[in-house]
Amino acid sequence: MAKKSAGLLLYRSVYGAVEVFLVHPGGPFWAKKDEAAWSIPKGEIAEGEEPLEAAKREFREETGFAMEGVFEALEPVRLAGGKTVYAWFIEGDIDASAIRSNTFSMEWPPRSGKMQEFAEVDRGEWFDLAAARGKILKGQIPLLEEFEERRKDKGLAQGQR
Repeated sequence: MAKKSAGLLLYRSVYGAVEVFLVHPGGPFWAKKDEAAWSIPKGEIAEGEEPLEAAKREFREETGFAMEGVFEALEPVRLAGGKTVYAWFIEGDIDASAIRSNTFSMEWPPRSGKMQEFAEVDRGEWFDLAAARGKILKGQIPLLEEFEERRKDKGLAQGQR
């Protein structure tokens, strides 16, 4: 069965410009990667879990912040490996420097027999939409595009708030 994950695309308006919040994955594989390495806060949907509840849980686990408010669904995207990502956008503001992520364990260095813990997310940052397109994983670009289109349709384009 193909995996499913869920996440939240948090956005804010700063001086009339729209910014989105993205997270950078932790661990040694991602340590030196930046372009096309960031993601919306997201994770796997547990068996029997509602996707929106999974998205809120994953956001909390990866950032330490709980989000409540009006969640607007985006069209799910299918990634190259077959995983489907369900996402919602919501307006809000958090201090990117204050995020606290859960951790995972893995053998590191490889074949060393030593287990180490790493933050699932090592940092979060606010990006304008143009910068976000370069930072986000390529498979998630459609989420940004639909978000931008939906905001324009509602007359919420930059500076029209």
